[in-house]
Amino acid sequence: MLFAFSIAPSGGGTDAPGSDGVGDAVAEAVRVVRASGLPCETTSMFTTIESETWDEGMAVVKAAVEAVQARAPRVSLVLKADIRPGHTGQLRAKVERVEQALRKSQG
Repeated sequence: MLFAFSIAPSGGGTDAPGSDGVGDAVAEAVRVVRASGLPCETTSMFTTIESETWDEGMAVVKAAVEAVQARAPRVSLVLKADIRPGHTGQLRAKVERVEQALRKSQG
């Protein structure tokens, strides 16, 4: 299962002297994701994780939200999931299929 999500603090209280506030809070969420040991990828808009089960993936999303929530009075979560039991390695495989199609069309 793939879970793509974006967590953002809001409501003030996220700025510390010398920091951009939002970036620091988001970094805390990414730190939680990476510590989970699940395959993951962070881009400019989303972090994607791959888990074996719904509960495993959602536990990481919840922990990441809580990490941001510790720094801000309000948190926004955008979540998209590809629920496909029995398929693993899709974090990279889905992208590779698109890359193969692009190479084939260049031909």
